[in-house]
Amino acid sequence: MDSVEQLNCLKVKISNVSMEQLPELLYQLLETGESHHIVLLSLWDLLRARQNNEYRTYVQSAALVIPISKSIVGGIRFLTGKTVQRLMPFEFFIKTLTALEERGKSVYLLGAHLKSLKTTERNLKHTFPRLRIVGRCTGDFKKNDEPTILTAIRKAGPSLLLVAKGVPGNERWLARNKTNLGPGIQIWCSDLFEVFAERKHRPGKKTFERGLEWIGYTITNPLHFFRIFPYLYYKILLLYYKLFRRG
Repeated sequence: MDSVEQLNCLKVKISNVSMEQLPELLYQLLETGESHHIVLLSLWDLLRARQNNEYRTYVQSAALVIPISKSIVGGIRFLTGKTVQRLMPFEFFIKTLTALEERGKSVYLLGAHLKSLKTTERNLKHTFPRLRIVGRCTGDFKKNDEPTILTAIRKAGPSLLLVAKGVPGNERWLARNKTNLGPGIQIWCSDLFEVFAERKHRPGKKTFERGLEWIGYTITNPLHFFRIFPYLYYKILLLYYKLFRRG
């Protein structure tokens, strides 16, 4: 998008978007009548984009790539001296859904298990009464059912397709099926449905602003501790690019 500053961190695209800009950018994307996707990029996603061609293509072709890791913001500042906005995922989705509700737009929910999906739908209807939910489907569908689901999404024509954990291949499903989804905006929302269904807690605002949300994730899943190694690798890459390369 011409109105958005596009930077890169270690050759991975990053969009400099503020929360205040977001509604107008969403409206602009919808007005094109084309298919667009938005990526909320963590540090681990950035490193994955450098290693996995399929995911890299998905990120680089996104309309917006919004950093959610403090390490990415620090990396760009280290490499370029520029400051980019880091958005809290939950606040991003609330802002997005609010903007769509104000224009009478629609959303389709795909992912999670039936109980969480029903609770999510109920809570969304209560919180955003003028946001039209035009369809929902659990993520545990069989491969043979995929063409039917894709057809249902295209016929529903949602302004926003939210895809959560549970679909086969997780985020890769969205990347592989993007051309079959029809016009509108698609976003991988990870465990957002679990948060809306009150089955999972989200990091507090102060914790997120300090870049300490990883502590909660490590407590619930101790294996996250070993992410210290890719984090150190990232720091080495930043130093290498700073000394010998650009971006």
